[in-house]
Amino acid sequence: MKTTRQRTARAARAHRNTAPPDTHEMVVIHRGLRREARLLVELIAAVPPGDTARARVLGDHFRDYRLGLTGHHHGEDEHLWPPLMARVDLEADLVLRMEAQHERVAASLAAAEEALPAWERRAGETERDTLASVLAEHRAVLLEHLDDEEEELLPLAARHLSAYEWDRLGEHFLTSTPKPKLLFFLGLVLEDADRAERAAMLAAVPLAGRLLWHTVGRPAYARRMRTVRRGSAPR
Repeated sequence: MKTTRQRTARAARAHRNTAPPDTHEMVVIHRGLRREARLLVELIAAVPPGDTARARVLGDHFRDYRLGLTGHHHGEDEHLWPPLMARVDLEADLVLRMEAQHERVAASLAAAEEALPAWERRAGETERDTLASVLAEHRAVLLEHLDDEEEELLPLAARHLSAYEWDRLGEHFLTSTPKPKLLFFLGLVLEDADRAERAAMLAAVPLAGRLLWHTVGRPAYARRMRTVRRGSAPR
């Protein structure tokens, strides 16, 4: 005979299988990506020639940014495009456009990764300006994709996916991201979230994770960003 707890769990699973997804969480994630893409260009462009210590700080920050963005996009590649392509007809071109934009974003990240070591070694003015230019191109490609995704793709996902299917994106990121980086990425997402958005995002985090965020992750994130954004103009 099923217990009350088992019946409750079964009802919750059934609800997730049929309920529409809350796609606004993607907007909150994108907000953090837009901010960091902009700041990387501005902060790197402002580094004085020869400041290799500052170059290493920002180089490490770029690599973490790339890790987070790449993980986010891989989740969409595996868990968002395939179910949508199986269920849409006239909108299939939109999904294909999203996939093509992912490839362009990945290529722009690879170009920045290729330009980074030369700047980190000497922090030369020419190498700095080359890297800043490549990152500005990356930002332009990224913003085009994020704008299209929010305007056209998210409404499509809300119509065709269940909350369960949508949640697989977050589960993919959690399982594929190095555990020491998860609190940092949570900070990136929460930084510009309003109170309601922050509460919704944290509600999806297990209790132990929320406690770890408040006691360890939040202060560590604040310390790191003070170092990364040293001298940046507030927005």
